[in-house]
Amino acid sequence: MPTYDMEKSLISKGYNVICGVDEAGRGPLAGPVFAAAAVLNLDDDIEGLDDSKKLSEKKREQLFDIIRERAVCFAVASASVEEIERLNILGATMLAMTRAVDMLPRPADYAIIDGNKVPSNLDGRAVSLVKGDALSMSVAAASVLAKVSRDRYMKKQAEEYPEYNFAKSKGYGTKEHIELIKKYGPCPLHRPSFLKKILG
Repeated sequence: MPTYDMEKSLISKGYNVICGVDEAGRGPLAGPVFAAAAVLNLDDDIEGLDDSKKLSEKKREQLFDIIRERAVCFAVASASVEEIERLNILGATMLAMTRAVDMLPRPADYAIIDGNKVPSNLDGRAVSLVKGDALSMSVAAASVLAKVSRDRYMKKQAEEYPEYNFAKSKGYGTKEHIELIKKYGPCPLHRPSFLKKILG
């Protein structure tokens, strides 16, 4: 289970406001990539909080509201399909993460970034942490915020593009989603560079 060990270590080094940062939606064939930054109260253990991938959709939804209520502050940002195509998915992910950190109502002194790469704009004020969402409470909170925000966005898009069943696939390359792309062709929400193998 995630802990506050990393956050407390950074505070002992003189940093005051530590945020966790994670993304959602690097792998899908459609939709933006989302990122969130979360600053938590280190005296507040949010029960059941874990890497969003280990949680059921129902549990993520419950934790989403709890995190929003109890976090010191948080922000959610995204990078568009156009930005994914222009920058590639890694570049767009780094952009979304930087936006989330920059949007925090209370500026963070230091960020813990899930994964093995720090966005260049955060050099010197961030550290990368592989499997951070399973190790750091702040990163786990960010992972839930990003995942639920993106899932809700894709469910909303399903109303505009009902033929793709985005409410179910969330844009990921499920068998059904791939079959629907082949049947109807791509829509503006699809990432052209992700469809090359499917559409030839």
